[in-house]
Amino acid sequence: MEGLRMTDPKTPEDELEASVDAAIVACDDDLRATIRVLMVANAYLEDELALAIPAVSYGYSKGWHARRRVL
Repeated sequence: MEGLRMTDPKTPEDELEASVDAAIVACDDDLRATIRVLMVANAYLEDELALAIPAVSYGYSKGWHARRRVL
């Protein structure tokens, strides 16, 4: 197949770096704004998880949330 070049598959580290770069660009290269946005998003997800845990049975989660360590 002439004209096609094989590239190395992306590693999880490459994908993480690309995500970091995309987050920074989305915040107009403002690192403080990027951190702020990610902290707000994380708090939202923690709140959603806190709401979901009581709604999910012990059996369905195989006891995962009962063993979950609180930070």
